Amino acid sequence: MTNEIKHQNAQIEDINIFYRESGPVDAPAILLLHGFPTSSHMFRHLIPLLSEKYHVIAPDLPGFGFSGAPAHDQYEYSFDGFSLILEKLLDGLNIDDFYIYLMDYGAPTGFRIAARHPERIKGLIIQNGNAYDEGLADFWNPIKEYWNDPANEEKREALRWLTSFDATKWQYTHGVERVELVSPDTYTFDQSFLDRPGNQEIQLDLFLNYGTNPELYPKWQEYFRKDQPPTLIVWGKGDEIFPASGAYPYLRDLPNAEFHLFEDAGHFALETHLHQIAGLMIAFMDKNN
Repeated sequence: MTNEIKHQNAQIEDINIFYRESGPVDAPAILLLHGFPTSSHMFRHLIPLLSEKYHVIAPDLPGFGFSGAPAHDQYEYSFDGFSLILEKLLDGLNIDDFYIYLMDYGAPTGFRIAARHPERIKGLIIQNGNAYDEGLADFWNPIKEYWNDPANEEKREALRWLTSFDATKWQYTHGVERVELVSPDTYTFDQSFLDRPGNQEIQLDLFLNYGTNPELYPKWQEYFRKDQPPTLIVWGKGDEIFPASGAYPYLRDLPNAEFHLFEDAGHFALETHLHQIAGLMIAFMDKNN
């Protein structure tokens, strides 16, 4: 059966990279990139819907899910590093070109790949992932303070609450109209990884490294304008982390993008709008093959 989900591992740069794979290997490929604080687990229901016609790859970034999580003082956690590891994963799987789903942390990771190799990108599917200053709203103010004073332990400690169970649950439920559709399996599963010894320090390092992304926004926006990759934007309006103010600017640089704002969805829009988003994705990819 081509739509079985295989749970795979690859050793890249001395780190085990776990990934879910499904679909015909000779079909057009799509790379699904997760955000914080989750993993490829967020795509567990989406993958079977895509894999009848598409070769689906959904990795766990280092420090997340079932991928390796070396101590933060033994490995430099960065979005640059994530993007290079994923390129090696794709090369090892002989995937030359692909669609890419960019969500939260997956956006700065995937946009690095796309800007370096625009010829490999068949299309962008952007779900609550930022590439514009307008998208870094009030939620980001304490994180920006840490960027501006990285040696200040108080600034770092002020962000530790973001790794708590309450914060993880809030990410899944905030801005969601029908909270009963959000399975408690989601935030409970994610929290089990955040609670591993040393993982909070990894996440705090990544909060700091996220500050390397805004300086690249002009480069990514230039890529959008120059290459005009086919783009589908699906966005949960209730998201306070990446609000809709970060969704609309894409249309300045990608005027032909297909845009869908879900009024009653939050940060993890797949949890409540799985079938709507999957249908839009399949129609989008079918059109652009």
